[in-house]
Amino acid sequence: MHAESGYWRPRPDGSLEVVIAQSTGLSEVQKGSYDAEKKTVTLQSELVGNASKVKQIARAFQMVDGELSYIVQMATITNSLQPHLKALLKRI
Repeated sequence: MHAESGYWRPRPDGSLEVVIAQSTGLSEVQKGSYDAEKKTVTLQSELVGNASKVKQIARAFQMVDGELSYIVQMATITNSLQPHLKALLKRI
C-alpha cells in the first residue's frame, strides 16, 4: 500500500540531494549530508508537495554492525516534528 521511488545525488562535499515520490501522491525534495566514516545519512525536507497536512519530513540512516537503521520523523499542520516510523534492516 506504500511505495517510494526517487533519486539520490551525493555531492563531493558530503552534501546530499534527494527527490522522492510516494505512491500516495506526496513528493519530497530533501537535502542533507552523509558521513562515510560514521556511516550515516541525515536528510531534512526542503519541500513537501501535494500534501495538505504534512509540513516537514526528516530521515536518518545509520549502518551499525552490518544492519541499516532507518528513522523517519514528520511534522503536520497540528504536530511538530515527531517520530513517524522506524526500521532495522538486516541483510539475508
